[in-house]
Amino acid sequence: MSTGTSAKAPKTKLEKVKYDDKIVRMFVWATMIWGIVGMLVGVVIALQLAWWPSNIGEHFTFGRLRPLHTNAVIFAFAGNAIFAAVYHSSQRLLKTRMFSDVMSRFHFWGWQAIIASAAITLPLGFTQTHEYAELEWPIDIAITLVWVVFAVNFFGTLKKRREKHMYVALWFYIATIVTVAILHIFNNLVVPVDAFKSYPVFAGVQDALIQWWYGHNAVAFFLTTPFLGLMYYYLPKAADRPVFSYKLSIVHFWSLIFIYIWAGPHHLHYTALPEWASTLGMIFSIMLWMPSWGGMINGLFTLRGAWHKLRKDPVLKFFVVGITFYGMSTFEGPMLSVKAVNSLSHYTDWTIGHVHAGALGWNGFMTFGMIYWLIPRMWKTKLYSKTLANVHFWIGTVGILLYVIAMYSSGITQGLMWRAFDETGRLMYPDFIETVVQIVPMYWVRLVGGSLYLIGVLIGFYNLVMSVLKAPKGLTDEEVEVAAPAWRHKAADQGEDGTVETYDAALFRLQEKLKGGWHRFLEGWPLVFTVLTTIAVAIGGAVEIFPTLLIDSNIPKIASVKPLTPLELEGRDIYIEEGCVSCHSQMVRPLRHEIERYGEYSKPGESVYNRPFLWGSKRTGPDLARVGGKYPHLWHVRHMKDPRLTSPKSIMPSYPHLLTNELDLSDADDKLETMAMLNVPYTASDIETAEEHARKQAKEIATEVETQGGPAGLEDRKIVALVAYLQRLGTDIKREEANENAVEDDKAGDQ
Repeated sequence: MSTGTSAKAPKTKLEKVKYDDKIVRMFVWATMIWGIVGMLVGVVIALQLAWWPSNIGEHFTFGRLRPLHTNAVIFAFAGNAIFAAVYHSSQRLLKTRMFSDVMSRFHFWGWQAIIASAAITLPLGFTQTHEYAELEWPIDIAITLVWVVFAVNFFGTLKKRREKHMYVALWFYIATIVTVAILHIFNNLVVPVDAFKSYPVFAGVQDALIQWWYGHNAVAFFLTTPFLGLMYYYLPKAADRPVFSYKLSIVHFWSLIFIYIWAGPHHLHYTALPEWASTLGMIFSIMLWMPSWGGMINGLFTLRGAWHKLRKDPVLKFFVVGITFYGMSTFEGPMLSVKAVNSLSHYTDWTIGHVHAGALGWNGFMTFGMIYWLIPRMWKTKLYSKTLANVHFWIGTVGILLYVIAMYSSGITQGLMWRAFDETGRLMYPDFIETVVQIVPMYWVRLVGGSLYLIGVLIGFYNLVMSVLKAPKGLTDEEVEVAAPAWRHKAADQGEDGTVETYDAALFRLQEKLKGGWHRFLEGWPLVFTVLTTIAVAIGGAVEIFPTLLIDSNIPKIASVKPLTPLELEGRDIYIEEGCVSCHSQMVRPLRHEIERYGEYSKPGESVYNRPFLWGSKRTGPDLARVGGKYPHLWHVRHMKDPRLTSPKSIMPSYPHLLTNELDLSDADDKLETMAMLNVPYTASDIETAEEHARKQAKEIATEVETQGGPAGLEDRKIVALVAYLQRLGTDIKREEANENAVEDDKAGDQ
């Protein structure tokens, strides 16, 4: 029946879309399972620091399990959570199924295989020892391949989207995909020795800068930007409110991705890094506080008018506390980058507390909030127990607070004790072990806090399992009707008569589009948006990295610094294999208390042959940069066999296997040859006689150990290589001092 209306509204063509929800469910399961594994390992290593006998066996010491914990939490738990969010929200925001189901499944199983390979290789001691990038080169190549497939799948989905403009969450996903790819490739440029061993292309200071450019931005673009995308999508959904400010989102996004990439050098304050790079990192770190809080404000203000929902909704509780921890961490981070504060906090547990406030509070709680929101929607059932979800929230919150309070107390105590002088001007606590004994009670509190957090995760997993058991059989993917993308057809932009438009008409059409603002216009161009994002993140890295790599005056050479002998190089690899750098730094900072305690501060020219650099990021034990020649060989043998023999109150694990495991020198020449390819000045003769030279030096050390009253027959055991390396540390610079003194004596004699 006609309505008699003359003007008819244009018909909107509808299309059916079936989302791929199965891939989202798979990533949710992986998130929870790997979360339990990663946090369980975290509890184990927390126990190992509080009670050293829990370091059981060669493969399960703190040094080997610590990178397993960080990799499991960052890349397995947080990584799978990111992918669950991206695959779920992108399909809804773009109103289309993912570009390729095959790629989605390859991404999922490829990522799980990478995590499993990390779980096997790290305890076995196969590591590049770069923090958060420990995996050896074959696994790095696999990561690159899987990430490329993920990127192609995501950008392919953007290409076939039905929604013209990209929502803010997608901006952050784009920044994540592009920047992680850049970071991963540059930080993992290595030359392989064999399938399980490689040396970095960069050395010493350059290697340290590249590593912390990567390390800081792994936090930025793996643990921050994708979770901000998650926040911008799921928080408004859960609160049933639009994002507080669209304009603030724009400022937040562009300023964050531009500034963050500059901030990495603040991890290297007071080290041998050039001063200009360190200062630049501090300045941009302080500037970073503003965009970070812009994001926090945008998130919390999205809850305007919905705060009453917090009383009953566990999803919002997790989100609000997660965003609050984001705000706290992004306030504390810039503060810790200030050199005066950093001189106290660096190498202490304060940094550990800071990192865990972000990881447990921000990443963990945002993940759990998202999963509780997804459960009823992805499995088409009610959450099994809202009460259990609330218990999870509260027990997790208490766990975080206990953890960070313990670490802040421990860290500040360490920092103050290390720098304390008595009234005579001498160190008040000259024995490092005195500072360790003081913080052990805090390690027990951390263990309790971490255990509570793990219990909360187990409750969440139980809630997920019970909810899924109630889900209907034959679960199908969601199918919706959406508007066809009429904006794709050029005719729709032309006149109704379909005639070809003139230049004037095209300009008027462009003017009409720009009425929504330049950024709104940009949101319709994914390719241009991605290119601009890449430029924004590349500038900061390039300005810092290229001068440090290309200008020789940034790294003055020291004539007396020579490459390690073949046996010392083997010992260095054993040091890396055992994860000693997790507790011992090799960098004396130019601070009075450090020079007083350890000796001459470290120079950039001392580490020109060190691949990888081993400056460390934590001191549970003393710095080792000047330990060479400080003790006899036998002291090191006894210390590694059982640290209590030389330091009765030590919490260090025992390494008796180093006295029994055979020393394998069969690839000594390959290692020197690889180093020579990287411009380390080994001669052809050095390479040809590497094994012979190493066995000769091993024999000399073993004989000396026996002479000093130690066990006999160590010349073919790993311990002699480690002793050779430790005895070399810091001695090159002393050789130059000795030469200078000899010259002075000669001059005096001539006079």
